[in-house]
Amino acid sequence: MTDPLILVANAGDGSISTFRLAGDLLERLAVTEGLTGCSTFAVDSERDLVYAGVKGEPAGIVTLSLDRETGALTERSRRDLTAGGMNYLALARGGSALLGASYGGGYGIACPVCAGSVGEPLAHVSFPNLHSVLPSPDGRFAYFVSLGADLIAQYAFGDDLALTPLDPPTAAAPAGSGPRHLVVDDDHRAVYVLTEFSGEVLHYRRDADEGTLEFAGSARAFDPGAGLSRSVFGADPIAHHYIWGADLHLAGDRLWASERTESTLASLAVSADGSVSDAAHFTRTEQQPRGFALSADGRYLVAAGEKSTTVSLYRVDGDELTLTDRAETGRGANWVRFV
Repeated sequence: MTDPLILVANAGDGSISTFRLAGDLLERLAVTEGLTGCSTFAVDSERDLVYAGVKGEPAGIVTLSLDRETGALTERSRRDLTAGGMNYLALARGGSALLGASYGGGYGIACPVCAGSVGEPLAHVSFPNLHSVLPSPDGRFAYFVSLGADLIAQYAFGDDLALTPLDPPTAAAPAGSGPRHLVVDDDHRAVYVLTEFSGEVLHYRRDADEGTLEFAGSARAFDPGAGLSRSVFGADPIAHHYIWGADLHLAGDRLWASERTESTLASLAVSADGSVSDAAHFTRTEQQPRGFALSADGRYLVAAGEKSTTVSLYRVDGDELTLTDRAETGRGANWVRFV
């Protein structure tokens, strides 16, 4: 079996680092530069293609080929985005479509992908401060999270890549919670959303046939003993010691969430009915962990920090994380994916 690779975007350096997971160690293979402000990418592992969001004038989406032996990424094509750069990219339909969400631009897109080339967007949606987007596993629906409007916009995703609002068109998040990143969980017919300002994981039941979401409850994802206060839009969370939720991932019966002010990773148990319990165990990690990822088998977790130039590798045992290695990556590391 080939050792898995890990890609880490370093927004401060405008680069992506490629690592190989070799047992309990990280081996850095390559650093690909020239990706200005890169803070999101989507990976087509079957075709060894990476779609990276870049900033600048204009912003864009760069398609890169991945060499699994050397770890090098080579640019193949580029799609300019004059309305603003992407903060989240997600592939759909077996790699034939790409969904994107722009926080600064307040818009979302659906683009065709042909032979690795990203086409002109065929659908646009608009909400303030869109922070993430994911398709349903069957590719029939798409969910856009608006931090600015405290909602999840829900759409039917047509064969022509049209985005048609469902009935109702949105599912509300608690006012002022700042919904940010999401997970679509087919096993529990659920969508989970991490909030930036309240530090909660919101649980929505998902109708697999209709695609609609129904709020079902929430659970705490930050350390209650850390003395954190609820944040508000536009505030400096470090200066005020406010909650600063960031990333969310699912592995088996556990959700993992990061909080940046205290630089913690938290594990939340998911019950058979999809409900989530408050996190009770917290691991200190890289400073300001905006991004992290888990291996496909759930045995390893790699975390990056916006204020660190290293990434940490952990072995996962239940809700316990054991640090096994740290490796240099770059400035402003904020997005991590196993490939």
